This record gives sequence, C-alpha cells and structure tokens, in this order.
Amino acid sequence: MKIIKVKDTQMGGKEAFKLVKADIENGAKVLGLATGSSPITLYNEMTSSDLDFSNMTSVNLDEYVGLKADNDQSYHYFMKEHLFSKKPFKNSYVPDGSNPDATAATSAYDKIIEENPIDLQILGIGRNGHIGFNEPGSPFDGKTRKVGLTESTIEANTRFFEDEKDVPRFAYSMGIGSIMKAKKIILLAYGENKADAIAATVDGPVTEDCPASALQNHPDVTLIVDDAAASKLK
Repeated sequence: MKIIKVKDTQMGGKEAFKLVKADIENGAKVLGLATGSSPITLYNEMTSSDLDFSNMTSVNLDEYVGLKADNDQSYHYFMKEHLFSKKPFKNSYVPDGSNPDATAATSAYDKIIEENPIDLQILGIGRNGHIGFNEPGSPFDGKTRKVGLTESTIEANTRFFEDEKDVPRFAYSMGIGSIMKAKKIILLAYGENKADAIAATVDGPVTEDCPASALQNHPDVTLIVDDAAASKLK
C-alpha cells in the first residue's frame, strides 16, 4: 500500500484528483465511485476541472434499500448533487434501492460490474473498517448483496436524517470480491474517528473482522489520509 499524508480534506481531494486525472490520461474508462463525506472534496476537484467524463462510465458501490433515486437521502441523489449534474458520464450506475427483490437487484448489478470492469475504485472507510457497506464478517470473495447495517454505521449515518428512525437498516452493496477486481484503488480517510480502522487496514492481520484489511492483498492501493486518521499507524 502507498500512503499519502495530507493536512486536511481539501488537500486530500487535490491529491486524489491528481491520481484520477493521471489514470484517465492513461486510458481508464470506468470509475468506481463512493458516497459519504470523504470523497466530496475529490468530486469538487473533478467538477471544477476541465476533464470531460462524457465518454466514461461510473459504477457506484452501494445504495440504501427502500429509497428511490429521487429521495434526497439516496446515494443516487448524492451523486447527482455532487458530481453528475455538473460532470455527466456516458453511463452512471447505482444499485436500485427501490427494488424490493434483493436477488433481482443484486444479480442485475453484478452483471453491470462484469460488463464494466472498474479501472479505478474510490473508497471511503467506516469506523469499523467497512468498505462499501461490507460490514465486519463480510466474505472477502463476496459479490453484490443485501446487507444489514450495524448499529455503529446507523449511528454514523444518523446525522444525515431528521430522525434516527429514518435511517435505512439495509443496503445493496458491491461485495469485497468485486471491489478487489478493480485495477487500482484509492481509499480516502480523514479524522481521528477513522484512526483505528486505518491502523487495522494497514498494520493489522488480514481478517474479515476488518473488511478493509483485504486491501493488503491488492496490488495497487493508495491511501490518502490526514494526520488524525494516520495517527495510529506503526
């Protein structure tokens, strides 16, 4: 793993953008994208750049089950607000959270991933080491599936909803096995509350107890972290 330390999220976005731009200039056509606060400064850099994404494809990691694309708490909506409305892609895929048939929704998304091999995957990380919504205990060879969210993840996401009861309890998530097939991966992490997860990802054993530790087995991973998130690295 390559580790880039930055002073804040703004610098993290700039460093990540350099890597994204370089990969596109080297022929990348499919970007795997993440939601949450960590990639926002990267998306700001992308939307303010002169890069053209109109011939590219994006594939998102996950979506809440039970939310339609036009719900302002859905990840469809998040991506439109932060990226797609300003820099549209030729094709943009997000799991269909409005489909109650988990088997149909996840198998359809696996087909999309198979047809659009990811050149560069952007990741955030949860306080418990989850990537996508692959919570501790998720299989390292997993494909897209319906997952139940842990209490710590629900708690972390409560700030985005008016009431804790409104936070969805399930999501459709790309599996760790699919994430690991990306040619390159960039993981973004900021803040002291991510320090334990980053330490476990980099220095800990490769174990399903920390889903992101699987990245130790990937040939091309870059972590972009601020000093607080890196504070417990050996």
